Amino acid sequence: MNYCERTRVCHSLITEEAVKEALRADKGSEAQLVSWKIKDFTRKGDNYVALVTSVEADYALGGEVRRVSYVIKANPCHDAKSYEDVTHAIFLKEADFYTNLLPQMNSILQATGLGGLDMPLCYYSGMERKKELIILEDLRTRGFKMFDRRKGLDVAHAKLALKGLAKLHAASLLLQERKPESLEAKLLNRPWGNLVEGSTNVLPILERTLDTSVTILSKIGGYESTIVWVKNVKAKLQEIFESDVKSTKYHVLCHGDAWNNNMLFRYSDDATPEEVMLLDLQACRRVSFANDLNFLLYTSLTGDVRRPNLDALLETYRGHFNAVMEAGGGALRLGREEVLEEFRKKNTIGAIFGMVTIGVVLVDPREAVEVEACEEGNFDRAFEEVKTKTLAMLETNPLLRPRFLAMFDEFIESGLIPA
Repeated sequence: MNYCERTRVCHSLITEEAVKEALRADKGSEAQLVSWKIKDFTRKGDNYVALVTSVEADYALGGEVRRVSYVIKANPCHDAKSYEDVTHAIFLKEADFYTNLLPQMNSILQATGLGGLDMPLCYYSGMERKKELIILEDLRTRGFKMFDRRKGLDVAHAKLALKGLAKLHAASLLLQERKPESLEAKLLNRPWGNLVEGSTNVLPILERTLDTSVTILSKIGGYESTIVWVKNVKAKLQEIFESDVKSTKYHVLCHGDAWNNNMLFRYSDDATPEEVMLLDLQACRRVSFANDLNFLLYTSLTGDVRRPNLDALLETYRGHFNAVMEAGGGALRLGREEVLEEFRKKNTIGAIFGMVTIGVVLVDPREAVEVEACEEGNFDRAFEEVKTKTLAMLETNPLLRPRFLAMFDEFIESGLIPA
């Protein structure tokens, strides 16, 4: 299927009954659906794990006809049958987060007077295999919008993102202290890339993208020790991720995919970012809080923002985390050096996902690889296309080289990568 055909199939999964249930959950049992229509707003290259679209609904309530909009996440309807189990597991995990874990954490936070987590509300989830559907609050109606991923977050945006992550992490610990069994689900405690036992392992995807990084570094020259390090990381990917889920006192419920395309921001009249909302919890899992910090800072910030502001950014996270833990009566408090040390221990995670996302972050949306290239039997073609586009950006996109190299220069300076 091409992109348009696949989108039409995904649209067919959105039923009137699902829209009615979402409306009742949102507006109450008296709300009566009058009409509804699908309104796409994402672009080619945005929808891999799920199709994201929206529904605009007119409804009658209290003698008036009103309008509401919802965001829809639907099964992506790929033809890659070997990934059906993984797709289903991803939807199960995200649906459980929105319908089970999020309400529990919000209840704890609201009791402290801090307000709920910075996330949309969920009004419906249907988990029938190959027809999975999640219906969420449309944050665009409240003025939230996406930040241009190619620019990289500035300090103000990054601090808001870190505040949202700190609140999530601390809330998960408060929930765990009250209900220890709440975060024991297998889907939350599996290594990255191993969502379903016996299913296709997605680590080869990372291996291919690390190969591309080696090619880029070879073309640039002067990074021989870094090339050796990247190759060593590639050989140990499974070991790295299996070790990552071994429980420590720093383990929290992490977002798992905390880059700027999974965040929306609301702005003041003078364009100052005032509020953040975290989206797309399909990769959430229990690992060290430093995983999310590394993921965010090495996928979504440029080196000239991250490096001089690192201490201040980590301190922003620590301050908000400790404030939530104190308000909720939680046991853990993080010290300044403690946060930095744990952050450094997980820098390899930051490097891996910094390498994995660099091409996706900087590519012109008009040049994004189409989803149909990722159908069954065409993964080699898809990866070769991504690799070709990424390598071409070395010459055509002035943002790639400094953003890519800044990450490795920092790791050489910190001693993670031998000089």
